[in-house]
Amino acid sequence: MRSVLAEMRIQGLGAIDEATLELDPGFTVVTGETGAGKTMVVTGLHLLSGGRAEVSRVRNGVARAVVEGRFERLDGSAAVRVAGDAGAEPDDDGALIALRSVSADGRSRAHLGGRSVPVGVLSELSEQLIAVHGQNDQLRLLRPAEQRGVLDRFAGEDVAGTLAEYRRVRDEWLRVGTEFTERTERSRELAREADLLRHGLAEIAAVDPQPGEDDALAAKARRLADADQLREHATAASFAVSGAQEGDPDAPGVLGLLAEARRRLSASEDPRLRDLEPRLAEAAVLLADVGTELTGYLDGLDADPAVLEGVLARQAELKQLTRKYAADVDGVLAWSAQATERLAGLDTSEEALAELARQRAELAGELARLAETLTAQRIAAAAELAKAVTEELGGLAMPQSVIELTVRPRPTDERDPHGLPVAGQLVHAGPDGVDDVELLLRAHDGAEPLPVHKAASGGELSRVMLAIEVVLAHSDPVPTLVFDEVDAGVGGRAAIEIGRRLARLARSHQVIVVTHLAQVAAFADRHIVVDKRAMGGVVGADIRTVNERDRVVELARMLAGMDSTETGRAHAEELLALADQDKRTGAKPGGRRKR
Repeated sequence: MRSVLAEMRIQGLGAIDEATLELDPGFTVVTGETGAGKTMVVTGLHLLSGGRAEVSRVRNGVARAVVEGRFERLDGSAAVRVAGDAGAEPDDDGALIALRSVSADGRSRAHLGGRSVPVGVLSELSEQLIAVHGQNDQLRLLRPAEQRGVLDRFAGEDVAGTLAEYRRVRDEWLRVGTEFTERTERSRELAREADLLRHGLAEIAAVDPQPGEDDALAAKARRLADADQLREHATAASFAVSGAQEGDPDAPGVLGLLAEARRRLSASEDPRLRDLEPRLAEAAVLLADVGTELTGYLDGLDADPAVLEGVLARQAELKQLTRKYAADVDGVLAWSAQATERLAGLDTSEEALAELARQRAELAGELARLAETLTAQRIAAAAELAKAVTEELGGLAMPQSVIELTVRPRPTDERDPHGLPVAGQLVHAGPDGVDDVELLLRAHDGAEPLPVHKAASGGELSRVMLAIEVVLAHSDPVPTLVFDEVDAGVGGRAAIEIGRRLARLARSHQVIVVTHLAQVAAFADRHIVVDKRAMGGVVGADIRTVNERDRVVELARMLAGMDSTETGRAHAEELLALADQDKRTGAKPGGRRKR
């Protein structure tokens, strides 16, 4: 069961004041008079997909435009992972609510599952759920880079895997080549840098600083400088705790006094007094430990001036390093580690350069092998894609037209830093491979294949692009496909064939189409009409889902404005009957095989 966009609410967008669209899981069509605001439905979908927010789209007199979409049947889809990573939670029934708002001052906000999220999260979500195809998308498909992308998308996982490995090897090939060039062209400069690094490392090694040594020396110097005062304090504390060393009974210390107290409590006949003695015993143990530590401190207290002099001399040595390389000894050691690593990379010896050259040649060979594999996979997929699109054109009233996709490596010369020898030819190794892909159209038998934008008229170009979209859609994992007037410039029988194909496509995807053609609208499972209204000089739009009777009226209006005539309604009813019969008897089209 595929995911669907079940409902969309639009508020304050263009001519639409407020409207709710309930979308069919199959084929939904949106129609209306020119200027009524039906394109705002697609604009809303663009916003919901994380598209660019334009202040000009916010309806005059409102604070903000809001688009809200309700996605259902998401169980197990990648969209659930995207939402979960963003901290969004679905409703109790499993539906996920996405919201986008654009204020009149240009601020844009996004929410998913009741949680505020970056707009980019909606973009990532839409990649899993919605694909919008409009007239601008047709123009993009005329660019060579887009045509290569279309071919790769059609080719599937094989090309995707090879391309990912190609890019990984290419990055390493470029890195090694850049390093080789840098070492060769900057050898004198790098040699000077290496000499400075070696001098610094030798200076640090001679002093041999230890981690945290500067802090330890500072503390020791303070103790040595204050040795007499420290001895006086420690001796007085020791006497107070343990008493005089000569055992003067007049200065027993705290331990002596505690011993006397314990003796008297132990000798008492009162149980309450005797119970206090163990607590004094615990105190005596603690004080005895303190007395021992004070004695050890006094024994270790060094007042020798020579020791202090040695500490100060060592501090001076470390100071020389911290003045040059870092603020403290730990920083000096970090500089040393970095310098050692950098020095290893500055090896400009013939052996190092030869090793880099070997690596570069090895990577170039691996990259060339991957490039050849990628080209072969694209050539095979191009033949299959061209055949599938040609077959679609046959059903779109272009029976003599033939589509060709050429895949050719792009030649280059020695001046190209990304030049790569492949199969005896120097070609440009770009991030997407070495191939140029071009979409050609042979309009009829005997005609020369030409770039599609030169060989096709406006209406034919729309049909070619739609045929490509239909073929690609069968291999597209995105469940909801939106087509915005891709039938422009088409009429008659070709328009009926477009409607038929969109209806068949709706068997495997949710399809939403904005159209001005009654022949296309007749094939929809749900028909939404956008009506223009004007009140007090303000133009607005009402959106409604039409029943069968109103649908006949709308189709008749679309058929050259014949909504009020019996002839127009009869023609509309005939179209609906044709579409209904086709949907009941039509075969489900096959899709792209998995690679």
